[in-house]
Amino acid sequence: MNIAAVFNALLVSVLAAVLWKYFKLREHAFMVEEELVLMRQSQELSQAQIDYHAALQALVEDGTRMVCTGRMHTDRICRFESLCYSTEAEEFIYFHSNSSVMLPNLGSRRFQPALLDLSSVEDHNTQYFNFVELPAAALKFMPKPVFVPDVALIANRFNPDNLMHVFHDDLLPIYYTMQQFSDLDLEARLFFMEGWSEGAHFDLYKLLSNKQPLLREQLKTLGRLLCFTKSYVGLSKITTWYQYGFVQPQGPKANILVSGNEIRQFTKFMMQKLNVSMEESSSEEYIVVFSRTINRLILNEAELILALAQEFQMKTITVSLEEHSFSDIVRLISNASMLVSMHGAQLVMSLFLPRGATVVELFPYAINPEHYTPYKTLATLPGMDLQYIAWQNTDREDTVTYPDRPWDQGGIAHLDKAEQERIIKNTEVPRHLCCRNPEWLFRAYQDTKVNIPSLIHVIRQTVKSKPGPKKQKWSGSLYPGKVRDAKCQASVQGTSEAKLAVSWQIPWNLKYLKVREVKYEVWIQEQGENTYMPYILSHQNHTFSENIKPFTIYLVWIRCIFNKNLLGPFADVLLCST
Repeated sequence: MNIAAVFNALLVSVLAAVLWKYFKLREHAFMVEEELVLMRQSQELSQAQIDYHAALQALVEDGTRMVCTGRMHTDRICRFESLCYSTEAEEFIYFHSNSSVMLPNLGSRRFQPALLDLSSVEDHNTQYFNFVELPAAALKFMPKPVFVPDVALIANRFNPDNLMHVFHDDLLPIYYTMQQFSDLDLEARLFFMEGWSEGAHFDLYKLLSNKQPLLREQLKTLGRLLCFTKSYVGLSKITTWYQYGFVQPQGPKANILVSGNEIRQFTKFMMQKLNVSMEESSSEEYIVVFSRTINRLILNEAELILALAQEFQMKTITVSLEEHSFSDIVRLISNASMLVSMHGAQLVMSLFLPRGATVVELFPYAINPEHYTPYKTLATLPGMDLQYIAWQNTDREDTVTYPDRPWDQGGIAHLDKAEQERIIKNTEVPRHLCCRNPEWLFRAYQDTKVNIPSLIHVIRQTVKSKPGPKKQKWSGSLYPGKVRDAKCQASVQGTSEAKLAVSWQIPWNLKYLKVREVKYEVWIQEQGENTYMPYILSHQNHTFSENIKPFTIYLVWIRCIFNKNLLGPFADVLLCST
């Protein structure tokens, strides 16, 4: 064999080995550098330190883990570990491995219609959340993930440009969702995925966390694949009190679960964050008129302010979203005796009013106050302790309409002449669904000259004396516990008569309460029958003889009732034999 050829072959082999090692070292250095960049990107999101290699290994080996609360998509909130998001596809990703957890494991039912609602607005088809599924092995072929070390709350804002929606749909549900899970504290970060820009009230969302909330568009600057180390997805609906008319005409929710106490706990938190003192002001009492400056105007606002001041002998001031800071508006409303405003989103600020204050809502011509009640519902929640008054303009001459404006500002010029004439002549907007009813918009955007004597008369029907905040004791309803030590004893007289003596002890909590009236409800049912005999009693024992038969088994239920309508739980059923 030619020695030169052998030497050349050896040289080529050594050179190839050296080059291979060089490229492997370079590849490793590139991967380390990439991991350092990704680690820096992760740490830009948070001050928390993250071991990138360990996080990536955990994602590959353990995949995504999900455990949810709630039985339906409308009441479900899910806790995830290693939920990822592709900013290119704008899709959430669930990575499967042998260690993955998915509860509930719904299969295709996850798409009927969704895993959960991202917003607190129930079952709205623009608010659904779902994810796509991939094996963890697919990570080899995907962009390197950027890990989000903060605990994340992922949700949708429903309409961040409208103050009613901001409070009712977003801030209150976010606040109480964070109360529900201990690791959603002030160091958690909010991620809003609906696609809106910040909006006019973004500073209010910032109050809920010490960390800057992030919007969907901002996630693209962080990386192509984001992975949330721990996240909660969805919002609690337990604090919402109103439905907007997507399925049926708008009105209070059928099953309201929030009281004024929870609303006031939230406002206390917000006022602390806004550095607004919660101590009652020692200055003079006053009335606040909420002024609108763009549409739905009060045409004689100056005259109205003077009339209110004279009638109630109180200073009367105006505030507006355009001319006052939010903190100043809260400070003024939180010590006001009365808030007067045209119907509109700004009236949600009445949740900052002190107990005993009065809310006066003004409605334009042809808009029935009974058909639009989000602020009436708020004011009359148990524990809000506000007086609510509605006034409606009933005089067509006192309204100014704008038929030639764009349709979304109340214009009707785009409609045919017959429909325009019908709307103009109509004296009441019929009940309707959200959100583009032209007759509603036409009337909602009109301006109003308030009939001041009529308004004062309506207010005086409710406010007999000088209005003002009142110190009120906690007025929540306390329910009785179970009655205790229930017993029964039977006596038989012959073959056709029997008596059943039933006795019990008062509920344990009754001895600590001052209750105006205490009654007891007793149900007696013959075993095997479908009907029962109910009795309302004042004492803790009674002997029943009517319809009681000898040699028969009876089931007896007993419960306590406070003040006629506060029903306690039934005690364990008694099995009584005669």
